[in-house]
Amino acid sequence: MTATRLALKLAVTLRHDGHGGVTDDLADTEGLAVWLREHAALLDGTTVPAAPDEALLTAVRELRAAVRSLFARAVRPGPPSAADAHRLPPEDEAIRRLNAAAARVPTAPQLTWEPGAPPALRLLPTGSPPAADTVLAALARAALTFLDGPERALLRACPAPRCVRYFVKDHARQEWCTPSCGNRARVARHHERHREGRGDAS
Repeated sequence: MTATRLALKLAVTLRHDGHGGVTDDLADTEGLAVWLREHAALLDGTTVPAAPDEALLTAVRELRAAVRSLFARAVRPGPPSAADAHRLPPEDEAIRRLNAAAARVPTAPQLTWEPGAPPALRLLPTGSPPAADTVLAALARAALTFLDGPERALLRACPAPRCVRYFVKDHARQEWCTPSCGNRARVARHHERHREGRGDAS
């Protein structure tokens, strides 16, 4: 579940701005710093750089493009998100990017067994890799885990007007990523029917 949430959170850093356009939460290093702080818990102990540099920003944005490319593949035959479908890397390049980022930090299984709790096995970095590498590896591994898991089949691109988000369909009747997108879609359908009705009357 953590991998699903982290992969989706990265993918939806491109989102509608409420005015018919698209906004990018990772437009600059400050935006990346805020995003990493807000999602530190999902990064599972990964050291988050306090002040990400341009190199990390570029690497995370390239990783996001790879994730969105493979999300576009996963939702077929449905349409992909319209935010960036025309400029995503080819799928083989997207896979290469994710695998390369995941391999930046070697890991080893580590067992912990606290009193009164069941044993827990975690994959932890070996050595002392740079913080930027641990962030990229954690994001890539979350995306790989999600794409390899059962929730991939529930991935959808939100069909609401102007929405560019992906979401995991939580229940059989869910059509949109949020209730507000559902409301917007219903209003748009109502206006379309009303406009068609006026056209028929004339």
